[in-house]
Amino acid sequence: MVEQISSAAEFDAVLSGNKSVFVDFFATWCGPCKMVGPVVEKISETETDVKFVKVDVDEVGELAQRYGIMSIPALMAFKDGEKVGEIVGFAPEAQLKALADKAK
Repeated sequence: MVEQISSAAEFDAVLSGNKSVFVDFFATWCGPCKMVGPVVEKISETETDVKFVKVDVDEVGELAQRYGIMSIPALMAFKDGEKVGEIVGFAPEAQLKALADKAK
């Protein structure tokens, strides 16, 4: 399951409270985001040792600025609070799964 984050404080708590985190930075108006969202949801069902979250860049712009997000979707993997991988734009399921694996 992918949990939606609604504040920078909530995001920071997720990063500090979980060893492996996969983040989908998106916007509701973004076409490619709508295509990648269900794929991320599918991967989250099998990758139970990774915490999956999504962040609406229009609602939590502070995080978009913090991570220098200029294009969406932007998908990032974090391990022990540090960014270990990133994909910008639509990517097939295998690439997204490989990104999630980097967080482990």
